[in-house]
Amino acid sequence: MVSEEEKEEALKEESKEESKEESKEESKEESKVESKVESKVEDKRLRDYELVLIISPEVVDEALDTTIKSVSQFITDKGGIVSEVEQLGKKKLAYPIEHFMEGSYVVTRFKLEPVLSKELETNLKMSEEVLRHLLIRLSN
Repeated sequence: MVSEEEKEEALKEESKEESKEESKEESKEESKVESKVESKVEDKRLRDYELVLIISPEVVDEALDTTIKSVSQFITDKGGIVSEVEQLGKKKLAYPIEHFMEGSYVVTRFKLEPVLSKELETNLKMSEEVLRHLLIRLSN
């Protein structure tokens, strides 16, 4: 027969083993969380970009400023940094784009997370004011 002391000792050993297994599982989960945090930190690196926009000549100056501000606002809202916006004015196009022979050129230099560049391009494609855009990642 098993005495009560032996039963208590067996229960203590079982609980120790269970707590060891739980602590192993917790440490595994913590390491997973840490690796996720590290990967997010790596993704937070901002890259340098240059964006060239050709905006429709039908857009008046006030609407042109609004379009430029909306692009800059998108970048800053997503955690990016706009370093320079340069309006080059209306220039003649080499070939017609949507039946226009000229367009307003705007060059913007900024920093943004790489994963957000696709979202920016999608927004630019949907914009009716933007005839063409070119997003270039600058080398660091």
